[in-house]
Amino acid sequence: MALQPSLRPLIIAGRYDAPQTLDIFLDYVCPFSAKLALAIDSVLKPALDTGGKYEGKVKAIFRLQVQPWHASSTFTHEAGLAAARVAPEKFWAFSLALFKKQTDFFDIPSSNLTPIQIREQLAAVFGEVAGQDKVAAFKDLLTLKSTPNGGVAVTDDLKYNVKFSRQNGIHVSPTVLWDGIVANEISSSWGEKEWSEFLATKVVA
Repeated sequence: MALQPSLRPLIIAGRYDAPQTLDIFLDYVCPFSAKLALAIDSVLKPALDTGGKYEGKVKAIFRLQVQPWHASSTFTHEAGLAAARVAPEKFWAFSLALFKKQTDFFDIPSSNLTPIQIREQLAAVFGEVAGQDKVAAFKDLLTLKSTPNGGVAVTDDLKYNVKFSRQNGIHVSPTVLWDGIVANEISSSWGEKEWSEFLATKVVA
């Protein structure tokens, strides 16, 4: 599937030129997305990255799936996009850290926080992963600067992700596409056995 060049850090496993693609739609504040994220890290990345069985054959793209019924979902995804710009090599590490701390951004814990306070919490997570020297640039991308309703510096990147989800009819997270088609059999509960069997039947030799 297509991916605008500025968002290449969203390729979280495999080489960018691999011919087959897993598009993985995840929401940072979805518990099932967090489960799948851990499987991506422990199973898919070793299989698709350098030295893996499917190196050069398959790539996995993290498609940011904003779910607006969770009030902080937009803020967390903006943070992911800011991380991709400021520290692209740390995008996946930041994403994992955010999934592991997602309960801090659930509806009730964040219900009495302002958007600025939520972004401060996100910046703290980013600093732990990427280093304090990059936090100022990260926060700058999440600062409202333009017109009263103009968003932040990564708003256009966020729109791209939302539009991509909408045009592909993605409704829930996690959802996974294999070479552009929804693979309904893929579950957040999948482990090494299920992923290994899936790839063995799908990857073109």
